[in-house]
Amino acid sequence: MFAKETYIQRREKLRKAVGSGIILLLGNDESPMNYADNPFRFRQDSTFLYFLGIDHPFIAGVLDCDTGEDWIFGDDLTVEDFVWMGPQPTIAEQAVRVGVSKTAPINILDELLGKSANKGRTIHFLPPYRAENKVKLFEWLGILPAEQQEASSVELINAVVNQRNYKTAEEVEEIRKAVNITVDMHTLAMRMAKPGITEAQIAAAVNEVAEAPGGRISFPIIATINGQTLHNHYHGNTLKEGDMFLLDAGAETIMGYGGDLSSTVPVSGKFTSQQRDIYNICLDSHNRSIEMLKPGIPFKEVYFESARVIVNGLKDMGLMKGNTEDALTNGAHALFFPCGLGHMMGLDIHDMENLGEVYVGYGGEPKSTQFGLKSLRLGRKLEPGFVLTIEPGIY
Repeated sequence: MFAKETYIQRREKLRKAVGSGIILLLGNDESPMNYADNPFRFRQDSTFLYFLGIDHPFIAGVLDCDTGEDWIFGDDLTVEDFVWMGPQPTIAEQAVRVGVSKTAPINILDELLGKSANKGRTIHFLPPYRAENKVKLFEWLGILPAEQQEASSVELINAVVNQRNYKTAEEVEEIRKAVNITVDMHTLAMRMAKPGITEAQIAAAVNEVAEAPGGRISFPIIATINGQTLHNHYHGNTLKEGDMFLLDAGAETIMGYGGDLSSTVPVSGKFTSQQRDIYNICLDSHNRSIEMLKPGIPFKEVYFESARVIVNGLKDMGLMKGNTEDALTNGAHALFFPCGLGHMMGLDIHDMENLGEVYVGYGGEPKSTQFGLKSLRLGRKLEPGFVLTIEPGIY
């Protein structure tokens, strides 16, 4: 957790940006695997973490833009809970650590929202992505789940994006920690990738690297000899001579900031001639993209240059032919490069993707619907404070 002044300043800035009404920030609940007392490992909503900092389930926050008051609503655990979990801090004790002095049970939030709605006050909320929060919005505000995306506050979305897109020095340091752990995950996988070992063994080992410092993986591990499938979470194969092994994995710090790296290595210890040629084309595309990064350049231009390098390289190998610019215009490169070049990174590995890529990665401008280009999550001009990935690929 950062200093409480950090969270106070973030909330003040958010209230000013939204202007009026109340801001409802929903935390996440625990999610049962197969029954209520056997939940998946809890992960707090990232925007809730950013503004309220509390990594605890079953709570919600309200920021009043007109009075300047902040509230956290949630029910304290009982003695029966302590029998199983040990003593736990109260909601009030957790709230004071982030500079919030007003707390109340969750049923009071229902009353507050009802009174606010009756007075005609605007209730700003973000698009929900968890089923339990869709149910809460229906119960509290009477908005059907199918209508909640449309009813969510564009003013709040833009205000959140315009804060979270610009990483502070302390955030960059957290991301650096995550990336350093992620590098350790990948170097271990490279050492392990030999004939006879299984994908599952490598996945288990790199997961341990992520969890050993107290964190976790930032997204489900992709550890596969079938890297042509972009999000391949099957780990049942055994590595053999001639295979290429791909690891796409990252670590998340205790505070929730993530890393994201992808690497491909030859299981035999050396690339074949064709494997080396493909690898070097991808590496050239990666390096050329990094060379272009600077404030003011549209990331879409960087994407097309990365694709240009790939097309020209594949033409040299005889795998593509024709005019390079025509291929880029018509999306032919996407037959080999179907994913985007990169994305914003922070508390989410695809930062704020739940708020909409049009807002996060395009500044409100529409995205392309063309195959390949439509998967480019970031197209806007780069600015100081942005943290993003560069990850071209040939599939």
